[in-house]
Amino acid sequence: MYTKTKGDGAKLAVRISRVAFYGNERSWWLMVSLFSMMGLKNVLLCTVAGVLAVFALRQWRVRTWGRCRSKRSMIGKTVVITGANSGLGRATAIELARRGARVILAVRDINGGLLAAADVRRVSSIENVVVRYLDLSSFSSIRAFANGVLKSEMHLDVLICNAGVFQCPLTLTRDGFEMQMGVNHLGHFLLTNLLLDRLKNSQPSRIVVVTSNLYKRAKLKSNELLMDVSNYDKRLAYANSKLANVLFVRELSRRLRGSGVKAYAVSPGMVYTNLGRHTKLPWYLMILLLPFAVFAVRTPEQGCQSIVDCAVNEEYEQHSGKFYYNCRPEKLESVALDDDLARKVWAESEKLTGVMSVDVRG
Repeated sequence: MYTKTKGDGAKLAVRISRVAFYGNERSWWLMVSLFSMMGLKNVLLCTVAGVLAVFALRQWRVRTWGRCRSKRSMIGKTVVITGANSGLGRATAIELARRGARVILAVRDINGGLLAAADVRRVSSIENVVVRYLDLSSFSSIRAFANGVLKSEMHLDVLICNAGVFQCPLTLTRDGFEMQMGVNHLGHFLLTNLLLDRLKNSQPSRIVVVTSNLYKRAKLKSNELLMDVSNYDKRLAYANSKLANVLFVRELSRRLRGSGVKAYAVSPGMVYTNLGRHTKLPWYLMILLLPFAVFAVRTPEQGCQSIVDCAVNEEYEQHSGKFYYNCRPEKLESVALDDDLARKVWAESEKLTGVMSVDVRG
């Protein structure tokens, strides 16, 4: 129990911090004491000033994020989007459907996918929205999905590899791979290769792989796609999977040179989605981080702009293999520019997924 004692503001602040960490049934008294010291009027003025400052910074920040400026129509185009039942995938589907595209929502949660499809139809006024089951943690599911698309779609114009897992506890895919590398990289590697012939036959076509600026924290070697789970670090596992995404795009672009199929890596920035469902923060840290979140975190509609841009912008035809952030190409860190590592990661990915090599250059 805390008892009321004499003390200055610093001591009171320390005690409030203790309450934040440990909790106390008399925490209200501490907060009231703080307000009494500052004066209610000053508290209100500081609060209003703080809110206005954060709002102004937010408006400035939003203008730096960029928006897709291309007005290109997607009428007659078919787009596959993985992880399209919520968040970035759903927002991307809406943007492309508004342009007239036939959108295939590749989802693990069929009920969620049906709700998302209804949303896409309602917002875009486009009825040509299809929901298909896809579990990227299962190679058999990926192959079944790809076979279904190849049977039903005579052309495929854009493949958007958006689905992902973020810093989850140690879990294995159905094929025995660490979940983040298995879903974020290997699953999309297999899916892309299985659909590549249809994309080539539909050229000009595009492949957009959603990655993250956290690739910069990766420490990936070609033989580490099979992660040592005895010393599992969920943050490093995520970063490694995102670096694998970037290396995959660069090597894929090299192999597809001259084919009419372009590939792009995109970082959407920090976006408010359910991707972070495995990351739990104490309530007091959430309060402390709230101003930063208001300043830095994007809505799915804002976050999907670079994805849409890479899917539709005709100015990017000559920029295959590039990394995009805020609707413009971003210089990659040296770790992502290692061509030898990219080739080795490709070879290891081939081996692990059992897919045949792709090299269509003359």
